[in-house]
Amino acid sequence: MNAQELFEHLGGKRHNDFPALHGSVFKSTQGTPYLTAPGAVLIAKPQVELAGVKNFLEAFDANLGFAGYLDDPAALPSGTQLCKIAGQTCYASFSPKRTMNRDAERYFKNIMESGHGSVLEHANYSFLLYGLSRSLTHELIRHRAGFGFSQLSQRYVSGRVLRFVERPEFQDGGKFHQMFLERIDRAYTEYHKLADLLLAEQESGAAILSADAKTDLRKKVNQAARGLLPNETETIMVVTGNVRSWRHVIEMRASDHSELEIRALAVRLFLCLRQIEPILFGDYQLHELPDGTYSVSTPNRKV
Repeated sequence: MNAQELFEHLGGKRHNDFPALHGSVFKSTQGTPYLTAPGAVLIAKPQVELAGVKNFLEAFDANLGFAGYLDDPAALPSGTQLCKIAGQTCYASFSPKRTMNRDAERYFKNIMESGHGSVLEHANYSFLLYGLSRSLTHELIRHRAGFGFSQLSQRYVSGRVLRFVERPEFQDGGKFHQMFLERIDRAYTEYHKLADLLLAEQESGAAILSADAKTDLRKKVNQAARGLLPNETETIMVVTGNVRSWRHVIEMRASDHSELEIRALAVRLFLCLRQIEPILFGDYQLHELPDGTYSVSTPNRKV
């Protein structure tokens, strides 16, 4: 199965050229919501307009032919176009002898094989990610370089959005799946029970929590009750990263040596990025593993 086929097999959709792979929500018999796969939704990508550099190019000696740079008839994806002009700026490669857009794949192949990844840092992509356990996000946020993270705060969000994530190993419907369901039902019930008890005690004048305003009280209740929640609790993030950084995450976390849960996310991120930037992520190979999961690899590591 190739990348396009897997994207479609997993239910991938494109909304106005923004790809998304969603995770389904299930419920235990007691109504506790949980997910079995991460969701990845692209919500922002580069917008490139080169017309503004016309005056800049025309100000050079006309014999250089720089003014014709904008006449390239081949259209490129926005991130590819941005990274290409960034790379060509390094050598003032604006003349008719430059690499044209139609040869962009060869151009970036040379860049990646040379390890000159700095030009890939100009194009940023933002994802809404959900269906992630707190175990997974503790690993993901280690990738600080080139990334921005905004993560759900259990301190400020009430238990009404409380959901859980089932690990791949437990999803066969056997005893470990049943233990998972019992565990999240228990955590869900105990969290709400403790939160209600803390709130009632505080309002009765017990002053267990130091809180002045009603909103501050709810925050203090949430932050105390969250201590009961396991790593299987779902968290939600918006993550922004540049191409070079996303490539690093895919290389590290979509590897067949990577942990199962974060590998499932990294593969989905790759599938979405490959949809809109087939040149910048075109050197990756998708592999189906004996257990039915997938990994991704590239000969151009550490670009």
